[in-house]
Amino acid sequence: MHIGIIGAGQLGQMLGIAARELGHSCFFLDPSDNPPAAKVGPVIQAPFDDRVALAVLADKCDVLTYEFENVPVEALIDIADRTPIYPPQEALQHAQDRLAEKRLFESLDIPLPEYLAVDIPEDLHEAIGAIGLPLVLKTRRLGYDGKGQFVLRNAEQFDAAWEELGGRELIAEQWVRFDYEVSAIGVRNIAGETATYCLTRNEHVDGILRTSRAPGGDAALTELADGYVQRLLEHLDYVGVLALELFVADGNLLANEFAPRVHNSGHWTIEGAATSQFTNHILAITGESPGPTDTTGYPGMVNLIGQIPAAARQGHEGSLHDYGKTPRPGRKLGHITVIGASSDDLERKISKINNSVTKSTAG
Repeated sequence: MHIGIIGAGQLGQMLGIAARELGHSCFFLDPSDNPPAAKVGPVIQAPFDDRVALAVLADKCDVLTYEFENVPVEALIDIADRTPIYPPQEALQHAQDRLAEKRLFESLDIPLPEYLAVDIPEDLHEAIGAIGLPLVLKTRRLGYDGKGQFVLRNAEQFDAAWEELGGRELIAEQWVRFDYEVSAIGVRNIAGETATYCLTRNEHVDGILRTSRAPGGDAALTELADGYVQRLLEHLDYVGVLALELFVADGNLLANEFAPRVHNSGHWTIEGAATSQFTNHILAITGESPGPTDTTGYPGMVNLIGQIPAAARQGHEGSLHDYGKTPRPGRKLGHITVIGASSDDLERKISKINNSVTKSTAG
């Protein structure tokens, strides 16, 4: 099959590799000059909302998908009747607006922190009174990797918070004193067959994911998270991979957000699962059954941010995935996946990487 992928970043690159291994060919659409996915397929260089370019992509392909959730939904409307688009546009619409996303969680009885919509300064005063401090003020759209957020810890920060984020649609969320963060990744195909991976435990620095470990929760938490993912998949008539990010607090799970796509926290599945999230996404959107999701040992992943130092290329621990991107501060340039024989062995390997590699990648 010919698969069209909107976005040609590292996720598109890894989807393209998985598709090629399954015997499919990929075409991409991306405005960048030399995006990572150009290594695995032709790229139509155009803005994501270019209706002519999207029509060309649709005409070339049997099915379309995307690698990030900020694809303009309106631009997809014109081509939706030409070529199937997965995941469905409804999922995209909910994921693009934090308020719609939280209302979706509520409608499906998925627990989440308290929140209120904020449009004017008076709304923020109301949120402070209702939710309490500290709280997190976020833009409803386009925030990622900690961007578009302000942690309001005391009333004296009100003016600074409003100056930084005001004038846009916002949402105020309860500050959660969580024990740790996890992500639950599931996949559903066109026929409604589903599969889920074990929970992944995630650590962030400055809002950017740095380390993931699997399995990331006990059997009870995993079963609970799987149930939430299944509700989302079924309600949205979803096709493809979906990642649900959650807080673990006092043994309970609270939903943070979901991504209608393959996810950074699932990169460990490339070497660490029987079927990677990328392969399962391609299987799902091409009408095949999901592959098995069993783990291989105790897998983990370390993101390489800002630069890839020489130590990462020496190959002493794990498998390096270099996205081929130009280095710059705060940019995800690659990752290293590792497999431990035990949880202790995984920790030893991750510590070794952190000590020899990631200390120099924050640049």
